[in-house]
Amino acid sequence: MATVEKTQQQKRSDVRAEIQKTFGSVPTWVEEFPDAALEGFWSTMRDFQLAETAIPNKYKELIGLGVSGATRCRYCALFHTEAAKLFGATDEEIREAAMMAAHTMSASTFLNAMQTDYDTFRRETLDAISYVRAHTPALQQGQQGQVSKGGTAAHA
Repeated sequence: MATVEKTQQQKRSDVRAEIQKTFGSVPTWVEEFPDAALEGFWSTMRDFQLAETAIPNKYKELIGLGVSGATRCRYCALFHTEAAKLFGATDEEIREAAMMAAHTMSASTFLNAMQTDYDTFRRETLDAISYVRAHTPALQQGQQGQVSKGGTAAHA
């Protein structure tokens, strides 16, 4: 049992050293993690959230900001706002991410409260996507675009 405790203490020390190197300090709230959870938390943060992955860091932080608004977490809202700015997000992008989260929560609340039939919703959604794709030349050619107010695509 003493060997396991020493191993966990060594892992905690190694993780603390990495966090210190990354952020310049080890935040108090991170110090409060149980030994058994700290390494997993840090590896996910280091290897996914902060790493270069398929989703650019700015977008990951804007997603995190949207989730933090939906979960009403002021800690996460602060972290993800500042991290999004660090990775190049503008104030307008931050406002839009927050609004997109609010819009999604609003629609989700309505759909769930009304107990909308999922199969009908799914069919109508896929039909709408097919229609837009078929009537938008840029999307037909596999280019990314955005649908304008008039229903036609504009390049993003």
